[in-house]
Amino acid sequence: MISFLTDITVDGVALWVVLLICVGVFLGAFMDAIAGGGGIITVPAYLMGLSNLPIYNALGTNKLSSGIGTIFSTARFIHQGLVDWKLFAPAVALSLTGSVCGTWLQHHTPAVVLKYLLPVVAFITLRTRKWPDETAPLDPWLRRLIIWGSAFVIGGYDGYYGPGTGTFMMIALVRFAKLDTRPAAGGVKVVNLASNLGSLFTALRAGYVLVGVGLISSVASILGHYIGAGLAIKNGSKIVRPTVIAVLILLTIKVGSELLFPEFWS
Repeated sequence: MISFLTDITVDGVALWVVLLICVGVFLGAFMDAIAGGGGIITVPAYLMGLSNLPIYNALGTNKLSSGIGTIFSTARFIHQGLVDWKLFAPAVALSLTGSVCGTWLQHHTPAVVLKYLLPVVAFITLRTRKWPDETAPLDPWLRRLIIWGSAFVIGGYDGYYGPGTGTFMMIALVRFAKLDTRPAAGGVKVVNLASNLGSLFTALRAGYVLVGVGLISSVASILGHYIGAGLAIKNGSKIVRPTVIAVLILLTIKVGSELLFPEFWS
């Protein structure tokens, strides 16, 4: 059995490494479906598993598995009627456009910049850790502008790097657009799906996606997204907000490990 796992390769990657990546992808997808931020787990899983390849391959392959998984969690929110299409149809188009631009920029950015971007992400996220308990009235056009602007900017970030994208969007929708938790989670899913697909298309064209590895990992991603979405729909803020806190803690751990043990991530 051990010989089988070590001898079989997928896109030049040992099968046992792919299976380890799948564990990280499942955990990240589960978290991502609830509150976003799954890339905090999935991106490091790919970076470690594909350590002998450029960082662009890890980011591109991550988009394949996360994009396929996000389809399933998004479908659950749409089926439950938790997506306001009048608000989010333009946001989807803007997120898609932003992600294509962001991924193009990623491919023209030195890898060392991408490697040390996560500490900046953590700092920004931790500064927005407070979350109001109740929503408040807001001018409809101001709400639209906040949602659409956030979709373009955060979609661009998702295409450029990714970790924390869903959490950023969730915070923007709940804190600034004043949406309830469940509709906000549904909106995050359709916007994040659009940015994932836009980034994936660009990465595929650039040849930075290990299709075999990504498709195998997609099975774990689908399972994690399906289970996580069900819990978010059923429990709302009771599970979404603690998961956001967990995302922030993981960000902090990741940043701390990079500072204390840089050779581990090199």
